[in-house]
Amino acid sequence: MASAPSKQSLLHLYHSMLRTSQSFSSYNFRQYFVRRTKSTFRELQNETDPAKLAAFYDEKLKELAVLKRSAIVNQLYGGWRLVVEKQKPEHERSDS
Repeated sequence: MASAPSKQSLLHLYHSMLRTSQSFSSYNFRQYFVRRTKSTFRELQNETDPAKLAAFYDEKLKELAVLKRSAIVNQLYGGWRLVVEKQKPEHERSDS
């Protein structure tokens, strides 16, 4: 029988997934993965079965690795910022 992961390790996994989700350069991907992470962990919030918790933890660890690789690729090929995102202020040349 698999032992259940501690609450602290689940919280660490949750924060790692949120942090990785925030690192996507594409607004749509970023928002999607943040929403998906929050809803997935919210569903498991009151789970007490150690076997389900262990299976969930193992699955999400693998998903975190995929998410990290996807975020790196997305950063390499990031496009223009959308209107709904905060725009970086344009700097004026000081020598003109």
